[in-house]
Amino acid sequence: MKRHIKRLAVIFVAAVLVLCTSVQLMAAGSNSSAGAEFKNVIFMIGDGMGENHLRLAEQEGYTLFMEENADVRGWSMTRSTSEVTDSAAGATALSTGIRINNNCVGTYYFDVSGIFMHPRYITEHAQKKGYKTGIVTTDLTTGATPAGYSVHVKDRSMADDITAQQLESDFDLIWGAAAEHLEKSTVEEHGFKYISTKEEMEGLTSSERSFGQFSGNMWRTQLPEDDASPTLEEMTVKAISLLDDGNDSGFFLMVEGAHIDKHSHKTDNGADYPEKRSDAANAVKGFDNAIKAAVEFARQDGNTLVVVTADHETGSLTLIDGEYTYQSGMHSGVNVPVFVYCSSDLIAEGEAVDNMKLPMLIGEKLGWSKYEFPRADAGTAFNWLKKLLKSK
Repeated sequence: MKRHIKRLAVIFVAAVLVLCTSVQLMAAGSNSSAGAEFKNVIFMIGDGMGENHLRLAEQEGYTLFMEENADVRGWSMTRSTSEVTDSAAGATALSTGIRINNNCVGTYYFDVSGIFMHPRYITEHAQKKGYKTGIVTTDLTTGATPAGYSVHVKDRSMADDITAQQLESDFDLIWGAAAEHLEKSTVEEHGFKYISTKEEMEGLTSSERSFGQFSGNMWRTQLPEDDASPTLEEMTVKAISLLDDGNDSGFFLMVEGAHIDKHSHKTDNGADYPEKRSDAANAVKGFDNAIKAAVEFARQDGNTLVVVTADHETGSLTLIDGEYTYQSGMHSGVNVPVFVYCSSDLIAEGEAVDNMKLPMLIGEKLGWSKYEFPRADAGTAFNWLKKLLKSK
């Protein structure tokens, strides 16, 4: 009986791997450069940023670049298989075109451990095609959104596993807030240069892969004088220069402003509500500064697409008595803004597009065949199959 079960397992896993391989061969035979309009993509996520977060920022006295300079303005419809999405499922939808359960990162809802297969990220596909790739965030490098572009785990809380996969990845740079469990020696053992200050970041060359571990203040428009970390705008400028330098294949950069979300949580009837509202507005402006830097590069470069959106809205911001105020401390399911720069037809003006469609639409602008992305990669079944064969 035991031997019979093993044989069935081997047959099942083999069938899955054959299916994945067939998809890969189909993609390999396609013309990936046909119809390419752009060489580079900068995809920017304002975590938790709803339409009324922009109005809140204006209420707090900020003028926003993102709205006034977009070529197309539309909407993204957000949700997960758990209804209202969290950042893990939201990032996975935006990076793979796959709908999954909340808390899961880069997996299928029917195989949350990635035993048989997992969806391929747009960043992973870019890497396989020779692009340079980078992740820049104000969150921890183990946060749900950076994880949602770099690893495959069944739960966003698995910080050690997230870091381990990131260090084994082919990214050229991953920068964010420092994770307590991560040591410099571990980073350097995996071929990344460990950086923790703005000065160290500015000293990087394009030949160096880097892992940034900064303070938690990067979201601010101005950092405290005693903080040696860069702002999100400065991180974005430097990341672009590193990824673009001497790279003929192109690059894909994901930039996250995480603190719009963080300052919009736990705001209902909270004692720190006025401060959170002010901080959220400042985080919007800090993210907006990074957008401006990215768009200015793209307009001058002439070969770069910039897309800005959010994974979900946080706080249910509502206009009441002339002020935008929080009505909740949780995520909501309202549509979130999409801003497109340097392209007039990624989406139609005013269109509400499913967030899952954005990575495929971007892939088309890069000239990728519809058979190439999205697609499944085999999961840990390779090792499982090997163990089963050895135990026979």
